Amino acid sequence: MRQFHAATALAVTSALALTLTACGNGSGNDASGDQSSTPASSSSATATGGAPAENAGATKDAGSSTGGSGTSTSTGTGGTSGSGGGTGAGRCHTAGLGFSFGSGDGKVSSSDDQQQLAVVLKNKTSAACTIQGFPGVDLKSSGGSWSLTRSGATPKKVTLAAGSSTTFTITFLPWNEGSGTEFKATSVVVTPPNETTSTTLAWPGGSVLLQDGATHPGTYTGPVGG
Repeated sequence: MRQFHAATALAVTSALALTLTACGNGSGNDASGDQSSTPASSSSATATGGAPAENAGATKDAGSSTGGSGTSTSTGTGGTSGSGGGTGAGRCHTAGLGFSFGSGDGKVSSSDDQQQLAVVLKNKTSAACTIQGFPGVDLKSSGGSWSLTRSGATPKKVTLAAGSSTTFTITFLPWNEGSGTEFKATSVVVTPPNETTSTTLAWPGGSVLLQDGATHPGTYTGPVGG
């Protein structure tokens, strides 16, 4: 009987071992199938590939910020060099300017008989100042006043160091017998750009052809520094 039970137990144990082996092989195939369908390596590559792109963008932004700062610094430097040695120069005022005509009488004849008169503006103060635009120019006679029109030139900003000068030009058409109405100018009143105080100078030229109502008169003023 003992031998029978031993043989039976051995048979049962062997059968159980075969069953467990078969189940174990089946579980291994299923696990292998699950792993092959999981895109672990693909996910890892995406994460790795995204990082350098973000870093490159950050580097580019940093470079742009630095470039902007450089541009700002360059602009400031340009303003300093253009200020004639002084930064933050205020506007030139009439009281701080000296007025005169250019060398000689400043007149230059041209083919159409127009003449030009240079008016000199000198900075009499001890500090730099800036001036930009068209001056107000009025020709005066015993019978009235004539406010001159402006040329089509574009005004530029002029910085005057202490003691330095700039000019603007009055272009005028002299009057000749039979050419039209005579304007017997005796003086010229000059008002610097953005100022309300004027200076009067004796008119060095002769009579001017009156064209105060003309669309394109032959007598007009140019901008300071033009």
